[in-house]
Amino acid sequence: MDPIFSPPLHRQRHQFVIDFVMKNKPRKVIDLGCGECSLLKKLRFHREIEVLVGVDINGAKIKKKMHVLAPISTDYLQPSDAQLRIEMYQGSVTQRDARLRGFDLVTSIELIEHLTLADVERFSAVVFGYMTPATVIVSTPNSEFNPLLPGLSGFRHSDHKFEWSRAEFRAWALKVCLEHGYEVEFTGVGQAPYGQQDSVGFCSQIGVFRFRGREHCNMLCDSDADDVSSYTLLFCINYPSLRDNNTLRRVLVTEVVYWTEQLKKRWIKDKTCQRKDALSFCQNERVEKLQKQMDDMAWPVERCLEVVSDSTGQENYKVLWTNGQKQNDPCAFNRYVCVPLAVLWSCCPKVRDLSESVGNLRRLLMDEPEIKLSQDGSAVLVKYQEQDQEDEVNSDLEDSCYAEASQCSHSAEQEEDWETDV
Repeated sequence: MDPIFSPPLHRQRHQFVIDFVMKNKPRKVIDLGCGECSLLKKLRFHREIEVLVGVDINGAKIKKKMHVLAPISTDYLQPSDAQLRIEMYQGSVTQRDARLRGFDLVTSIELIEHLTLADVERFSAVVFGYMTPATVIVSTPNSEFNPLLPGLSGFRHSDHKFEWSRAEFRAWALKVCLEHGYEVEFTGVGQAPYGQQDSVGFCSQIGVFRFRGREHCNMLCDSDADDVSSYTLLFCINYPSLRDNNTLRRVLVTEVVYWTEQLKKRWIKDKTCQRKDALSFCQNERVEKLQKQMDDMAWPVERCLEVVSDSTGQENYKVLWTNGQKQNDPCAFNRYVCVPLAVLWSCCPKVRDLSESVGNLRRLLMDEPEIKLSQDGSAVLVKYQEQDQEDEVNSDLEDSCYAEASQCSHSAEQEEDWETDV
């Protein structure tokens, strides 16, 4: 059977939630009845979300799919400024758990029709009365649309306990608002054919509930009087973030190592008076930007970088070059190019963004084993090695020309029986 909705109805429901997230930017989000985590997999890329939680009564289904929510390699290679923690729980939406109180957004997508009417009442009390989120998005089938669905007899899914008309859904929603201090807006996804929208409504009807007393909600959530934990935590992971000091240091050290090497090579090139393209690397955009920045600087690099020697192994340095003048070389081993932190900070935007100030840069690099600082901590010392220029160019080409490839695997999501063809 050809699908009658494009995009499919389940994608339209998810897109409705995603559009809401993009517009309202909630920080803490829960998906009740998360099933195979298909909505969570999309929401994790919206980094305005700091805490993303999934809850489902079927623990086996969560365990089967939850690992697709783990960070991928690029999340570690290029950590975001934002932070994200993902938690997955096994539990019933009719039971309370204090860890889920006070969120910004709770979604319940095609869930309540799988509950008995008695459990719907418990669901209402738990979600709206106990969890008290700022916003709740509830979607459920609209029974008035069913006659338009080809080949359908009875409910849309064998596990559905009921399917409400628009009037029945409205009656339940207004009762929830009256009892728990919310207001609701009605909408939906899955347009009826032209001329029938008013008579049958949307295929999936949606209620967007907003809490009217957010300050009271925060007061409730800050209370330690109720610490019940009825759910089982199955999965929890923190995405790498530059807000984490260890991650920040790791990224900063990588940038400092890279840029000190580039500055050293540029300095050696200038000092040996080679042609401008003698040390041309792969047409690396970062190197080209660096060269432009260096050319635009008010003072030449050779006046700020110098070669020093550690002859005793105890941070006792002797300057071998200063402002282009070569001096005696009493110890021709263990020599370093001295890259002042101020130069590094000024020339390298990523280093500047990560460290925020030269003083903070010094503090972050102080105890890093990969970084060798001068005795006063004002410069990074980089090993100086004289070698044939052709060998150096070849080495740079080998180190710089690399490509990263990543593959995204997509697993088919099992939808409701009727909706697999919708």
